[in-house]
Amino acid sequence: MKIVRRSMVSAGMTGALFLLAAGVAAAQTAAAADNESTAASMKFLAAAIAMGLGSLGPALGIGMLGGKAMEALGRNPEAAGAIQTNMILAVAFAEAIGIYALVVAILIGFVF
Repeated sequence: MKIVRRSMVSAGMTGALFLLAAGVAAAQTAAAADNESTAASMKFLAAAIAMGLGSLGPALGIGMLGGKAMEALGRNPEAAGAIQTNMILAVAFAEAIGIYALVVAILIGFVF
């Protein structure tokens, strides 16, 4: 359970970071840009930051989950079914945060 909490905390921090990048993109479009290419380049830079930071937390969470699951399997091989089920569920939740980051990056790139 401690591993799941750590991955959720890292996913929450990642969510805050890519919302910050979305705010940067919105602020850039709200301000009067000198020319159209500057606004477009800042928009795609914000999308890149959102995707980069948005995938960092889930990647760390999934890595920690996999490592700790392998340690648990090494210590107690009889509990493989329960460990694998819980690990897959936690990885799916962490992966969802990465997908949210992708959606926000696409929205920044094409909508704003």
